[in-house]
Amino acid sequence: MRRKLVCGNWKMNGNLISNAALLAGVKAGLSHAKCEVAVCVPAVYLAQCQAVLSGSALGWGAQDVSAHASGAYTGEISVSMLQDFGCQYVILGHSERRAYHDETDALVALKTQRVIQAGLTPIVCVGETLAERESGQTQAVVSAQLDAVLTAIDAADLAKLVVAYEPVWAIGTGKTATPEIAQDVHAILRAKIMQKNVELAQAVRILYGGSMKPDNARELLAMPDIDGGLIGGAALNVADFLAIVQSA
Repeated sequence: MRRKLVCGNWKMNGNLISNAALLAGVKAGLSHAKCEVAVCVPAVYLAQCQAVLSGSALGWGAQDVSAHASGAYTGEISVSMLQDFGCQYVILGHSERRAYHDETDALVALKTQRVIQAGLTPIVCVGETLAERESGQTQAVVSAQLDAVLTAIDAADLAKLVVAYEPVWAIGTGKTATPEIAQDVHAILRAKIMQKNVELAQAVRILYGGSMKPDNARELLAMPDIDGGLIGGAALNVADFLAIVQSA
């Protein structure tokens, strides 16, 4: 049985003082958690996470990584640098990276290779825009995004992969896919992974990343192919984040 994962994506939010309170609050509330819990924070706060969270039940990770191992790539951060700060997870291909930084499916696939080779867990995001959904392209879009990654990695590495379905039309808009709509897409993604390896596909966790909140988490997480959440705004509030963890 897949163990659920609830991962907070802080995006470009936080400061040293507010982070300390947020991390302490979440860490204190995990004593009875029955799922994996992590936060992916701005890179400048990874040292703070390492200092505060080492030895705790709360994992941490980054929101992106370079496809390059090292070199003259000003402003980029390599996977070996993330290892220095004890990162366990790396979010890849988030819709904001794809939209604002022109990240392609091929680039996301290459980054996924880097992360897996380093022994970290990639959380690979896929999802469609409102226009793509309304024109009936959801399956084609998410399948193409996932295909690029599946083609780039060995079947044996499937169990190291986490996928996050984040409908772009439901991120930061207050809109949320119904549990049934989300489950339909998660089932499509599971079937796509099964084409790579039927047995290992059952171990791949597929998170829902479209405005999961305390009031909808339980219904979403009850769906058979929804294995947790990639949490945005609610991850910045201790009570809301812990309520989602409790639902998981």
